[in-house]
Amino acid sequence: MMRSSLESTRLLSTFDSLRIDAKIPGLAVAILYESEIVELTGFGYANVEEEVPVGPDTPFNIASVTKPISATVALRLREQTHFDFDATMRSFDGFSDLCTEAKAAGGIFFDDWACEDPNLTLRHVLSMTANGRPGERFFYNPVSYSWASRPLAQIAGRPFSELVQELVLTPAGMTRSARKHRALPLRADLAADLATPYHLAEDGTLQISEPPGPQGDGAAGGIISTARDLAAFDAALDRGELLTASDREEMWTTTGPEIPYGLGWFVSEVDGEPVLWHTGLWEGAYSALYLKVPARQATLILLANSDGLRWDSRLDEAELGRSPFARAFLDAARKRDTP
Repeated sequence: MMRSSLESTRLLSTFDSLRIDAKIPGLAVAILYESEIVELTGFGYANVEEEVPVGPDTPFNIASVTKPISATVALRLREQTHFDFDATMRSFDGFSDLCTEAKAAGGIFFDDWACEDPNLTLRHVLSMTANGRPGERFFYNPVSYSWASRPLAQIAGRPFSELVQELVLTPAGMTRSARKHRALPLRADLAADLATPYHLAEDGTLQISEPPGPQGDGAAGGIISTARDLAAFDAALDRGELLTASDREEMWTTTGPEIPYGLGWFVSEVDGEPVLWHTGLWEGAYSALYLKVPARQATLILLANSDGLRWDSRLDEAELGRSPFARAFLDAARKRDTP
């Protein structure tokens, strides 16, 4: 627990002030200590025009916060089937054709994507080390990561979305969460309550955004969830209800000191404090932050219906310290542990 309800109130007040400064219309917040939820609330509106408040059960598009869930799916499936994370990507159906198409298209994610390298493995894809010489440098490539769903579906013999439901959402008790892609409409109850996305117009006013475009059944995104459900996922992960301790440790371990990414998680430090984290971003629509401080057994989950949680970052760096929300939480967690 936090040292006092007053400190908890101050932290939540800080989050709301930061939300207002960033012109985020609605923000859902979950805070856990020692796998127990200590704060679960919302600020602002899920729909500004109709004054629908944000709450713990408001669904948001969590964007790339899907990646830690997808990595958990991969590890659980490996435990069941004993497939090899280090199998070459070119051994999976359709990858060679994808590689040819991607190289022809080019662009920031594919110019040096190592899809033609016979040494490129699923582990490299999941650890964001698939650009350049496989395994040697970090480059955040969500398009490459998204394709990781294909080998997993091939191994299991059923769609990736079914694996997410079976291996994570159901066992973690995430009843207000679901997959969504171009061939799978969002569940009706979640669609009805989904937080409306917003963006800032040139004059600084909030405007309703077009919803994110349709995508395939990929591993990089595609989950609609709530603060309460992501807190349930976090607690189940920490309690060993989803992964063994060794698999969880593998997920949170990088392949080298210059690689700030494990399997579906950023692994880095802020002011010497080891942290595990991931962001989610649909530009002009949604953003999210999922942050764990293992040494303090503390977790923060933030979901927003604008891109106001984002910060400037290159694709080859991991700079959580630029987030004022993250810094506020880390400061509060340190104070909690200070006698």
